[in-house]
Amino acid sequence: MIRLQMINVQEFARRLSTLGADAFTSDDVVDLATAADVRISAELEIDATLAQRLLDQISPTPSITGTQIAASQWPPPQSSRPAAPSVSFSSPGAVDGPADQPGRSRGSGPARSGRRPGSRRTGR
Repeated sequence: MIRLQMINVQEFARRLSTLGADAFTSDDVVDLATAADVRISAELEIDATLAQRLLDQISPTPSITGTQIAASQWPPPQSSRPAAPSVSFSSPGAVDGPADQPGRSRGSGPARSGRRPGSRRTGR
């Protein structure tokens, strides 16, 4: 479970800098806040909600959430499961139902002869 906390502007800038090639400063964080219509100062503590508002001002959007960047554990733990790949279907007809083959029995239900397969015949 991620324990949330508040981080200061310098720590927010440091954490942003670890995410990509750009180095962020406290002034950059103030600029992000200005773009998000948030009053901010160097003494202001940043919580997950405010962190998300600031992250939303960055282009391209970082692959981290405000909750993760404001978490007490930094850097956030890496998931042991890889991200799910995007799905594409190469043959869209493959998901059609039984209507595409109207003359064939699906093999479910009672046998055609009325008897269970493998039952002994009587009367011979």
